[in-house]
Amino acid sequence: MTMMAPCRFLSAVLCALLLAPQAFATSEAEDEYRAILKADIDASHGRILFEACARCHGPSGAGQSDGSVPAIAGQHFRVIARQLTDYRHDQRWDVYMEHFADFPSLIFAQDVADVAGYITGLERVGPRAQGEGGYLDHGAELYARRCASCHGAHGEGSDNKGYPRLAGQHYPYLVRQMHDALEGRRPNFSRAHVRLLSRFDRDDIDGVADYLSRLSP
Repeated sequence: MTMMAPCRFLSAVLCALLLAPQAFATSEAEDEYRAILKADIDASHGRILFEACARCHGPSGAGQSDGSVPAIAGQHFRVIARQLTDYRHDQRWDVYMEHFADFPSLIFAQDVADVAGYITGLERVGPRAQGEGGYLDHGAELYARRCASCHGAHGEGSDNKGYPRLAGQHYPYLVRQMHDALEGRRPNFSRAHVRLLSRFDRDDIDGVADYLSRLSP
């Protein structure tokens, strides 16, 4: 046996030890997500649970126009369920959401299903923060060419596929999320999605976010 063989063996063992906790967490997250999708939604219980969410997202789910908190009213059920699950299992990072998505606010998968169902049923109201309009036409063209195949021609997304509704979202929030994905602060963004965004320059991001913020939700 050469000296390289033990080194390769040790490297493999170390990789397995390092990756095992992440794989276990991902498996747990998927199990919980499937349980949420199978749950019978109790929207009245979800309304009670939403009182904790309303502290930041507002009673109507309209979020904050400075981009610190997204508008979530009317978002697809699978999208809300997935994001809450990711926060609960360290697949998405935000100190406030990691707290409110888990114990003691949401304890069981049923709680996640109930509050997600309630949020989905909210009608989106109120003005949305928009960009300055300088790259609006460019953003519309770029969105149609690069994004509409998944997120829909009008930013409507898809509940069945778990693609978020982007129409009417606050401009600063959309900009921040694209930058977070590119800079590694959104671990639940797919590699394919990050590769697509990596082709965008600052004006592209500005234009697409501005265009989406002006679409009717």
